[in-house]
Amino acid sequence: MSLSGKVALITGASQGIGRTCALRLAKEGATVAVAARNQDKLNELVAEITAAGGKAVAFSVDVAEEEQVKATIKAAIAQFGKIDILVNNAGITRDQLVMRMKRADWDAVLQTNLTSAFLCIQQVIPSMLKQRWGRIINITSVFGQMGQAGQANYSASKAGLIGLTMAIAREVGSRNITCNAVAPGFIATAMTEVLSEEFKQTAVKQIPLGRVGSTEDIAGAVAFLSSDDASYITGHVLSVNGGMLMG
Repeated sequence: MSLSGKVALITGASQGIGRTCALRLAKEGATVAVAARNQDKLNELVAEITAAGGKAVAFSVDVAEEEQVKATIKAAIAQFGKIDILVNNAGITRDQLVMRMKRADWDAVLQTNLTSAFLCIQQVIPSMLKQRWGRIINITSVFGQMGQAGQANYSASKAGLIGLTMAIAREVGSRNITCNAVAPGFIATAMTEVLSEEFKQTAVKQIPLGRVGSTEDIAGAVAFLSSDDASYITGHVLSVNGGMLMG
């Protein structure tokens, strides 16, 4: 599953799923451009990848800002000559019951979770078309498939990513570019760490495999979809949820 010679750009790479994806793709041989808002955490990640013999460069960016997205991807392509793999992972939550949800919280989640993916795809597509090879992987969520009370904005953004994935897959498939989504279930990250112990125990009871997932579980799926082993898979949503949602 070697990614030697490939260049991967990962958003939301400073922590959680994005960070582990960067480590895994670097381990498989890819040069990784790691992008997020927290420069210090990105620098630590680059140092860890470099110490392990990999190649990585940090780009500080707020993916909710269109001009920053454009400038970052332009800089990455200028430095590496191309982007082969795009992992749209950046995401936020602003949870609230729909009748109390502020418009600003709706807009912020849609902008960061969905619109940023569109912007990143738009910017990397020319590079992928030129070389007639590309892998686009959008990190969605089980809640984009089944919904979640108190997360109308988050669920809508993640469901939107699934539709975006399939539309892009149809647009660029003839150029040997695949576009897939990975839908994590309950994964142990900083985002889920703040949940109550009662909520976590209730959630685990709904998972046939009987455990919370790890960021490594997601990174493994991303590495597979990035590789030539997945060259005939596109427009697909790969559920990595321990059986929490089937079908």
